[in-house]
Amino acid sequence: MEVAATSSLLLGAHHAHGVLLLPASPAETMKRSYYTRRKPSRLPTVRAFMARPHHQNVAAPPPASSKMVTAVPPPPPVRETTAVTPTLPATTVYRDNWFDNLAIGYLSRSLQEASGMKNGKDGYEGLIEAALAISGLFRVEQQWQTVATALERAFPSYILTMATWIDIVRSVGQIKVMMPPSRFSREYFAAFTTIFFPWLVGPCEVRESEVDGRKEKNVVYVPKCRFLESTNCVGMCTNLCKIPCEKFIQDSLGTAVYMSPNFEDMSCEMIFGQQPPEDDPALKQPCFRTK
Repeated sequence: MEVAATSSLLLGAHHAHGVLLLPASPAETMKRSYYTRRKPSRLPTVRAFMARPHHQNVAAPPPASSKMVTAVPPPPPVRETTAVTPTLPATTVYRDNWFDNLAIGYLSRSLQEASGMKNGKDGYEGLIEAALAISGLFRVEQQWQTVATALERAFPSYILTMATWIDIVRSVGQIKVMMPPSRFSREYFAAFTTIFFPWLVGPCEVRESEVDGRKEKNVVYVPKCRFLESTNCVGMCTNLCKIPCEKFIQDSLGTAVYMSPNFEDMSCEMIFGQQPPEDDPALKQPCFRTK
């Protein structure tokens, strides 16, 4: 009865204002109460959001270019280079016998007498010392003449007398070999040099060459000249050995000879029967390679 009376009063009140109000369902009542409870808690969140400072927008980096970029390789590492000193060939050791020492001493004394300068050294060292003195004190023409005089004094007559079996013509007081140019004379002097003069130029051998379309054994090949190796000088080779010897053999023995030294390997060729060329390449050599 009380519930019905209450409902009637509410309906009457709504009708009095011209609005019909229906009673809310229990679910709507709970929903309204939920939002009513949550509404006050949303205000601090909104206020906090509005109170945050505004951040300045930073421009994003431009996009990477779509073009192909070729990678450049790094330069190669620089290698340190060390100057290499050319290795000189080992000095040849000669073992002179009694005949070699006799001939070396004889030629050394002849050079000293022709130059007027004495030295107290023995063996091949004394010979080189005499040659160095001549090279250092005389002009080129005087060097040629001094060595030619020494060769005339040093050329022992007993060596030439060993060849009497070929009817060598002798003159009083001085022995000269007078042979007309021929294959025999050229081959004879080549063989004679290899037998009796290794003490001066070093070990040597006879080789062939072509003369007038024929093969002859008229060349003396010296693999390593002892005089050139000992002096180590182009000027001493040409002025104290090559030119004086060519002149002496031509004038005293009556045979032309061309001495062709090789300043790269210190070898030499003596070609009997051939005149030295006017444009001799050996005379154009500026200096020895080790200098």
